[in-house]
Amino acid sequence: MTNLSLYTANATVMLDSEGNRLIAKYYHRGQQQSQSYKTLKDQRKFEGELFSKTRKSSSEIIMYDGQTVLFKNVNDVYFYLIGNPEENELLLSSVLNGFVEGVSILLKHNIDKRSLLDNLDMVVLALDEAIDDGIALETDPNVIASNVSKRGTDTIDVSLSNLNEQTLIDAYNQAKERFNLALLR
Repeated sequence: MTNLSLYTANATVMLDSEGNRLIAKYYHRGQQQSQSYKTLKDQRKFEGELFSKTRKSSSEIIMYDGQTVLFKNVNDVYFYLIGNPEENELLLSSVLNGFVEGVSILLKHNIDKRSLLDNLDMVVLALDEAIDDGIALETDPNVIASNVSKRGTDTIDVSLSNLNEQTLIDAYNQAKERFNLALLR
């Protein structure tokens, strides 16, 4: 029987090089899966077994615990996308690759554990742009990165985002001008 559901992903997991969880999202809505991994203990056990099975594997797709698992290793971070066994592997691969490349663009092509944790907010937003509640929304890495970047500029003044490129004196002068303008209003 073919899968006629929009729900393509059961979980998205990111682990470090030792198998420790960095980010994990399990999607339960709309799933008729035998393994729901509702408790943290079940999730950690699944992640540990998954990591030990895939850390030395040369392939990027496996069937594990009755589910289709796609994974990608970038430096010291393992990205996993878990889907139903009858799910289209090409679709899952496209979603995973789009997400990983989008994160790479956002992190200026420096994906490692430290930069991922330092920019956790952007990574989670990118994940939400690619997959929402198990539904694959976007596979284009440029669109994912662009949508995440737009969210950041909505809340931060664009001229303030350039402060890290200015000298300390320029930043001080700009802050003083803004303060004076605020007092005059």
